[in-house]
Amino acid sequence: MTDAPAQPAAHLDTVEHAAATPDEQQPWGELGLKHDEYQRIRDLLGRRPTNAELAMYSVMWSEHCSYKSSKVHLRQFGEKTTPEMKERLMVGIGENAGVVDIGDGWAVTFKVESHNHPSFVEPYQGAATGVGGIVRDILAMGARPVAAMDELRFGAIDHPDTARVVHGVVSGVGGYGNSLGLPNIGGGARFDSCYQGNPLVNALCVGVMKHEDIHLASAEGVGNKVVLFGARTGGDGIGGASILASETFEDGVPAKRPSVQVGDPFMEKVLIECCLELFAADVVQGIQDLGAAGISCATSELASNGSGGMHVWLDDVLLRDPTLNAGEILMSESQERMMAVVTPEKLDQFLEITGKWDIETAVVGEVNDSGRLTIDHHGERIVDVDPRTVAHDGPVYNRPFHRPAWMDGLQADAFAGDLPATGDAMKQAFLTLLSSPNMSSRTWITNQYDRYVQGNTAAARPDTAGVIRVDESTGRGVAIATRSNDRFTKLDPYNGARQSVAAAYRAVAITGAEPTAVTDGLNFGSPEDPDSMWQFAEAIRGLADACQELGVPVTGGNVSLYNGTGEPGKIDSSINPTAIVGILGILDDVARATPSGWREDGQLLFLIGATKPELDGSELASTQGHLGGLPPVLDLAWEKELAEILIACSRDGLVDAARDVSEGGLAAAAAYGALRYGVGARIVLDEVCERDGLTPAQALFSESQGRALLTVPRTEEPRFVAMLEARGVPFARVGVTGGDVLDVQGQFEVPVAELNEAWEAPLPSRFA
Repeated sequence: MTDAPAQPAAHLDTVEHAAATPDEQQPWGELGLKHDEYQRIRDLLGRRPTNAELAMYSVMWSEHCSYKSSKVHLRQFGEKTTPEMKERLMVGIGENAGVVDIGDGWAVTFKVESHNHPSFVEPYQGAATGVGGIVRDILAMGARPVAAMDELRFGAIDHPDTARVVHGVVSGVGGYGNSLGLPNIGGGARFDSCYQGNPLVNALCVGVMKHEDIHLASAEGVGNKVVLFGARTGGDGIGGASILASETFEDGVPAKRPSVQVGDPFMEKVLIECCLELFAADVVQGIQDLGAAGISCATSELASNGSGGMHVWLDDVLLRDPTLNAGEILMSESQERMMAVVTPEKLDQFLEITGKWDIETAVVGEVNDSGRLTIDHHGERIVDVDPRTVAHDGPVYNRPFHRPAWMDGLQADAFAGDLPATGDAMKQAFLTLLSSPNMSSRTWITNQYDRYVQGNTAAARPDTAGVIRVDESTGRGVAIATRSNDRFTKLDPYNGARQSVAAAYRAVAITGAEPTAVTDGLNFGSPEDPDSMWQFAEAIRGLADACQELGVPVTGGNVSLYNGTGEPGKIDSSINPTAIVGILGILDDVARATPSGWREDGQLLFLIGATKPELDGSELASTQGHLGGLPPVLDLAWEKELAEILIACSRDGLVDAARDVSEGGLAAAAAYGALRYGVGARIVLDEVCERDGLTPAQALFSESQGRALLTVPRTEEPRFVAMLEARGVPFARVGVTGGDVLDVQGQFEVPVAELNEAWEAPLPSRFA
């Protein structure tokens, strides 16, 4: 492929020309800037920006890149992180991804990113490039990507447009990840009409490395070369995620809708191997991926993170489209591109390695001591800025927010629906729950993902958490769970977010892993709507408080705002506030991870934790079309003690299987435990009902927090009970495993085959 000819110099808007034409009109509004932001750029520069500078500031000051509405709240994560929480934290917030020490010289990096708006416009490519982007974030840290997860939210399952989005997104996630040879080990997918125009695609990636292999990206060392390598720069994705994710989908906003990026997973696979060889050969100072905002982001962030400056020449950027102007080259979000800082003496070796992998490479800049980021095109200066003003010192807004007027009515509307009182009614409610869109099987999704490629997957959905082996010689590895109870967070953003942390924490501990670190994907409505901004502020406060109390630091994550198309101030103006929490836990040996279903007859079932009649926001209420009231009470001190119990039980061999009791209550936990390996159980509710003052329906369907269902071999019952009694914690023996029927004694029974048929209930024909 020959280099594309560049645009004639006569069309350039140079720094000199900008200074001489202060009154020239510029399309700042079409690029997503507000008038006061445009004026601030002029004040910073002491002149109007060139068109290229305007393009850079517009993408880097967008909500997606600058976090201008969320920074004031996100600071709580750092402020509430104690020294004890940092003991295993090697790299924290502010880098491409957080890094955690997992022992024996191994480190794990993980992070979640959203690609929501592009996935509505073009579901396949939006989701695929979302996976590609988070993989490159992990790669840039010096790690080998080893696993992926995803949390998806779609509109109503019976809406005519939902199938388009679902098919495209799931195919995109699977198509890109499978092509990379990256196992997808877990996540979730939910349907709700609130996501109809704003589906959520949050992708998580996990990478592993030795301690000495950690790399951070900055432009240091005068005379060092700035090298762009990977795919060529094209017109796809110009202003893609950076502008799409910074506005609503209302008519005319943004006025010039950007294009969605196009991914090439096979190029990315080669890029992964090439980057890892570059790191291993020690020929790079650092590597930065080109994601949102493209070259604008990579150059300004590298320069801003360094102590000097950088000069770039666009003439040598390899183009797929020769008609691109300078601003478009800077804004393009074409995928599978990386930027490296290389010392001159190692440049030949760098080029030899990229040549070996047949990756096109161009030296496009040089580090200097100017303190400025300057960019030339055709020998003309088109950018001359302080890089910090582009990358880090953009506008910061303290948006007004207030508790919505509709919250009182929502919280007062407690669930008063039908609670089944007879065995037949309870069986019908049970089967309806298991076959509902949000509780039924996800095999129609996960069967499209390769979950076991690379041979290190120890657990994957439908297990409670994903488990991946890091070290083959010792079996050391990690467990990761993602959780977000969007309904609870709608009812109470503060406590709903805290419960999402607790649920992920509990799910990791269920496997026997020690919960260690957090990443989050924060998906909310418009920051310009005080109602949505209040939800966001309260959720952040809840997340930060919960992480502090549980002792797990936030290592990084993502914020996605403007997920709403309704009228501001209304109860349905945006999506349910969706604070996705991913928690990583450490396992000394993944072979000892506790399974999430029972395999043998005759084992005892114990329920740990107290049950209350808490059905507001529950899945039972959802099957009856109700959302209102208050979420269950949360006791984080108890959650921490419960995790200690679960880890001890796993370590000491006291349990053979465990499930967290969360969405769908004990009913769902018992059903999933039986379905995992096709072994039935007899459930007895009498002790729980008598102790906690409940009806059988309340005992089955309540979603009280801080509970786990454990399978204990009869030989271990004395040790197990003695341990719980010594701690003085609530527990009850609720049954025994065995047979091919799930029997809720005194109420109803369902053959496991019938249970599986309900769980695998056929989706609408358009999903087939």
